[in-house]
Amino acid sequence: MNDLISSEELPKWVPGHLFVSSDEHNWKGVKCRGFRYQGLDVEIPPMRDFMVVSYRQGATRMDRKFDGPWNSTRCAPGDVSLLTRSQQSHWTWPDPIDVLHVYLSEQMVSRVANEVMDRSVTDVRLHDVLRTTNPTISTLVDAIAREAEQQSIGGALYVEALSIQLVVCLLRDYTSVTFHQKVDRGRLSPAQLRRVFDYIDANLDGSISLEAMAAEVNMGAWNFSQRFRATAEQTPHAFVIDRRIRQACQLLKTDSLAIKQVASVCGFSDQAHMSKCFRAKLNITPAAFRRSASSTPG
Repeated sequence: MNDLISSEELPKWVPGHLFVSSDEHNWKGVKCRGFRYQGLDVEIPPMRDFMVVSYRQGATRMDRKFDGPWNSTRCAPGDVSLLTRSQQSHWTWPDPIDVLHVYLSEQMVSRVANEVMDRSVTDVRLHDVLRTTNPTISTLVDAIAREAEQQSIGGALYVEALSIQLVVCLLRDYTSVTFHQKVDRGRLSPAQLRRVFDYIDANLDGSISLEAMAAEVNMGAWNFSQRFRATAEQTPHAFVIDRRIRQACQLLKTDSLAIKQVASVCGFSDQAHMSKCFRAKLNITPAAFRRSASSTPG
């Protein structure tokens, strides 16, 4: 859906005083904002992210509607509301409140769902929860908000761990999950394997981490590594080295690049690293391979 709004656009529809924000932080898949609201009657377009609302100060009657009749309750500190992504909603409340918003990206939620459930997930939906009391969710949201305020050392890594815990908590009690019909617990699908191959080939000249490859198919690193090995019959690291060697062999067949340049273009740390890999895999040095290739007719 192209008309989904981002968390940055939300204040256009729900105006309030911003008192905390993670916008300046380099967080992946999660954002946090805190707002002080007066009484409002607002319609919110479908959002790109999942949203968790934690009530921090003030109490009010809260009415919300989406996909059905109005739902009414009273929200106060310690309570939590959930709003699934891509869902239009209408909210109204009469009294001032302070709230914390945590926004979770679809990619991040799907990746954790795939890892936790060990199945390929096609869709995750949060239940229509206007009010629940869950100390674990409230504690995690508060911890994420503190990191948004203070920028401590290792904050991005810490927030990633907190957000994973938050998603797992939501998956346990507050979601409906749709799986791919075909379930293969041990292997990557052909489409997944092609996505990983394409990513590797497009990034051979740089650093390729296990985590980055796993993210291409929305998996955790450990789960991806096991599935890749079962499918490709070698580890992801060994496959990347083979791809680097294959590309280097193609380049070494010409004299257009020095061996040192070939090593750099193919993503080896240096010429010595490429030589070590060549000897281990082909039992020949890059220089000897070039001489052999140049002396071969045709």
